[in-house]
Amino acid sequence: MDDKLLEIKDLVKIYGTKVKTKVLHEVSLDIDKGEFLSIIGPSGSGKTTLLNIIGALDNATSGHIYFENHDITTMKSDELASFRNKNLGFIFQFHHLLPEFTALENVIIPTWIKYKSPTNRKRERALELLEIVGLKDRINNKATDLSGGQQQRVAIARALINDPTLILADEPTGNLDSESTEQVYDLLRSINKDIGTTFIIVTHDRHLAAKSERVIEMV
Repeated sequence: MDDKLLEIKDLVKIYGTKVKTKVLHEVSLDIDKGEFLSIIGPSGSGKTTLLNIIGALDNATSGHIYFENHDITTMKSDELASFRNKNLGFIFQFHHLLPEFTALENVIIPTWIKYKSPTNRKRERALELLEIVGLKDRINNKATDLSGGQQQRVAIARALINDPTLILADEPTGNLDSESTEQVYDLLRSINKDIGTTFIIVTHDRHLAAKSERVIEMV
């Protein structure tokens, strides 16, 4: 049985045409299913660029990414959109919740994209996820009535609603206080252990990264 989820081979990213800036320098990396991985490094080292290319939000200049042995770097834009919706969940530094929607509605939104309308099963799943992230008593609260840590928990539940194989998190605790940061990171770790979802997390916090199974440092 192949436990490898991602195989990144010789990934290069160059920005600009007249003045070229090489951000990724032949990056190669294997990531197993169910792994909890942190990527650290100084600003400008290419952490977010790498995450965006893995998440099919940006294109590599050269190199390949194999997701369960399928080369996503050769996919067309419509294929990539389908791939993202089916396989990936995203958590960003800014939660990007819709303020006029409740916590429950914000979690369900990705199912509207995938299924055109939310099914009863997905609504029940959203309720389960909000309970997992500790917001069972906040499901009908508008996003603006939640604290920063609570809003990020809603964003985590939203990332999980379509049962993705891989969660990509870019500085998911960057806007939180130290207590909320610890709580959110511990929550991600528990989801990884309980559900088996693979996590790749970009962070500048070495203390948090140390809680990961593996730390990749970019220079």
